[in-house]
Order: sequence, then structure tokens, then C-alpha cells
Amino acid sequence: MTNATTNELTIDAPEGVPWIDYTREFDAPVAAVFDAHRDPDLVRQWLGPNGHEMGIEGWDFATGGSYRYTHRSDGAEYGFHGLFHTIRDDELVIQTFEFEGMPDEVAIEFLWFDDLGDGRCRLRGRSVGRTVEGRDAMVASGMERGMREGYERLEALVGSAPTAPAGAGGGAS
Repeated sequence: MTNATTNELTIDAPEGVPWIDYTREFDAPVAAVFDAHRDPDLVRQWLGPNGHEMGIEGWDFATGGSYRYTHRSDGAEYGFHGLFHTIRDDELVIQTFEFEGMPDEVAIEFLWFDDLGDGRCRLRGRSVGRTVEGRDAMVASGMERGMREGYERLEALVGSAPTAPAGAGGGAS
């Protein structure tokens, strides 16, 4: 059951610094939320704003792996790519992130998966950009809307799916 009123996304983008912190709780176990990040078939179902078609050209969700995907909407295409620096099952993802429309504004992103007990978890993230201007452009681009809508779809996806065993996703290849 989705609890969108309780599980709101919070974003903190302090003025004058190049990072963004965000938090979102889910009514689902850590393993299910983590697997929805690992498995490209699941990622395709939730990542990004509503109304965008997602294509995944590569998704090697492993320490040292890489990814590339596109979002398409109204004839426009937006590409994103990066490297997975560190993956620790059900605990941590450290990756780079680059929107291809803003080359050279690469961010390093940290995503922690916290087990809250009772089949609930919390995602905590920090995205650190190269410049304050690049971070501000990311915020102005509709990032919050895309994250909020994506996490609402993720909540619906993992809230109705059985918990997969750790490492059971099909994305790490």
C-alpha cells in the first residue's frame, strides 16, 4: 500500500554549495528497494518523471560498472550516463552522474539504504556537483518533479512485489 502522504521526498539544496541532500521512506523492505535499483527491467519502470519513455542502453550495476539511459518525451531525448564506483548490497551505492545536455557537470552521488524494520526502509542521498552553478541548473531543470514522480512509482512497484533475495536482480552483468 502506497503511503505517499507520509513518505514524502525531502530535498535540501543549501544556497552557495554544490550539493543536494534528499531523503525518502518506503513501505517496503530494503532488499526490494535495492533490487529495484539493480535490475534494469525494474529501473525502467520507475526512474524519471511521468510521461517519459525510458531506454536503457547499458546497466552494469556492479562496483566498476557503468550505465547509460535516455528519457524521451514529446520528440525530445535526454541522455544520462555514469559509473558505479561502489555497490554494497542493500546498503550503499556510490556513482557518478552526468546529464549529457550539460557536459562536464559530473556529480558524484551517494545513496544509502537504511532498514527501518517492520518491512520499511529509508533512502538517503547526496549528489555533489562540480560547481554551484551546475547544481543550481540541475535543480532548475525539474529534478525535484522527476525524483518525486519516480519515487512514487518506485513505492507502488516495490510495495506490491514480493521481496527478492539479495543479489537476485537481473541487472549486474
